[in-house]
Amino acid sequence: MNNKKNTLILGSSGMVGSAIVRKLQNSKNTLLTPSHKQLDLINQKQVFEFFGDNKVDEIYLCAGKVGGISANSNFPMDFLYENLMIQTNVLHAAFRNNIPKLIFIGSSSIYPKDAPMPFKEESLLSGALEKSNEAYAIAKIAGIKFCEYANNIFSKSRKQYLTLMPANLYGISDDYDPSNGHVVASMISKMHNAKINSKDLILWGTGSAYREFLNVDDLSNACVLIMNKKFQELKELPFSHINVGSGVEISIKSLAEILSNIIGYSGDIIFDHSKPDGMKRKIIDSSIMKSLGWEASVELVEGLEQAYQDFLKRDI
Repeated sequence: MNNKKNTLILGSSGMVGSAIVRKLQNSKNTLLTPSHKQLDLINQKQVFEFFGDNKVDEIYLCAGKVGGISANSNFPMDFLYENLMIQTNVLHAAFRNNIPKLIFIGSSSIYPKDAPMPFKEESLLSGALEKSNEAYAIAKIAGIKFCEYANNIFSKSRKQYLTLMPANLYGISDDYDPSNGHVVASMISKMHNAKINSKDLILWGTGSAYREFLNVDDLSNACVLIMNKKFQELKELPFSHINVGSGVEISIKSLAEILSNIIGYSGDIIFDHSKPDGMKRKIIDSSIMKSLGWEASVELVEGLEQAYQDFLKRDI
């Protein structure tokens, strides 16, 4: 039997997409990894033409506009528009072309700010969102609901679209923009620059907020595991979205202290209390994902060391 598939990875140059490419590069599958120049996902016509011209068996939808609290706070319209357009075009085209399997990458920011902690999948749409990343969360929720509605239609055809909701991501191929990057990537960039310029490091908030961090290679393992599950193994899942987290939370202040040891930064770390912390605590319940045979394996310190080495390779 020939099990070779055509696997479409959208966002293949980003952190999540490139991790999935690394995971699958030695598989039997043919990997389709169109760049933004080859396929503009915001352009509906281009997306539908691509699906018409290419045979696709499964999709990893990793493309989207991402960033940290600063970017989300300053550019909410961009986060809402770009993510809605990208995911709606791809999900609609996949549905219309009868693509049987799709994994959409969501975010733990979808959960209401006052939902019981750790967040469970059932908390979706049970309350108000955290304002600092509301636009991004609304876009992701729309994608989750598209997958849910598609699965209801697909219930008898053995097709399935699922969304994985990772904790705060970090790792190889992250965007180390000091202003708009994820928490870890932004802090690495700021701290490294403070070190080489012998300056104090100024970080947003009080440092007291707690976050759960997940290495991107752990997420890629979860993605491929779920994609390779048979329909029968997943059809009884209570939700179309599944949490993926390490289960370990740490304060932003403690994260900064660990990174200072890794980077060799000995200057002062100053927290700007005039800037927001975002949610005081954010950790997710990954019981469903673990019941399917997945566990996070990358220890935080090990992963942060890898991330800093990745930053150094790309630092000019």
